[in-house]
Amino acid sequence: MIAPLEELIDRLRALPGIGRKSAERIAFHLLSAAAEEATGLAAAITRVKTDVHRCRRCYNFATGDLCEICSNPNRDQETICVVGHPWEIAKIERTGEYHGLYHVLGGLISPMDEVGAADLTIDALVNRVKAEGTKEVILALEPKLEGEITAMHIVSLLKPLGVKISQIAQGIPVGRDLEFADEVTLSRALRGRIDL
Repeated sequence: MIAPLEELIDRLRALPGIGRKSAERIAFHLLSAAAEEATGLAAAITRVKTDVHRCRRCYNFATGDLCEICSNPNRDQETICVVGHPWEIAKIERTGEYHGLYHVLGGLISPMDEVGAADLTIDALVNRVKAEGTKEVILALEPKLEGEITAMHIVSLLKPLGVKISQIAQGIPVGRDLEFADEVTLSRALRGRIDL
């Protein structure tokens, strides 16, 4: 295979979820596409790298000083939902159920990966809660060991401030059979049950 095409395939394979076959399919599509399509894609990638940065308040992706959510005065300014990564905000927003602010940690505490609390934006979260008169912090962290460790650390820092701290319910996904659920998931589902 010619070197430029092989380089493109290798770079595409480095993207998450893209294997060799998918990378080849995309590379051959771009090679066969109109020049405008390929240059448009290249320009969009360049723009994202030059124009998008972190919101100074919540660490979400933004093109201005503040992200669209932080700069929206119609959002509930007294509630902060804490997530590990910016893309998790989009998932929560699509539900249409939450109307407050967010705070992006930039990951989760993970001793195995040598990620400690100081590597995340936890101190900035505590400072926000103190400065902004936050009434409730909702923890929407991944339901795994790293998420639990991170949640416990945040709770230990925020509890003394008298702010309400809650966690999103975790349990059985819609469409799953109980026989395939593990004990931890079932336990969380029972603890997070709601009245009907």
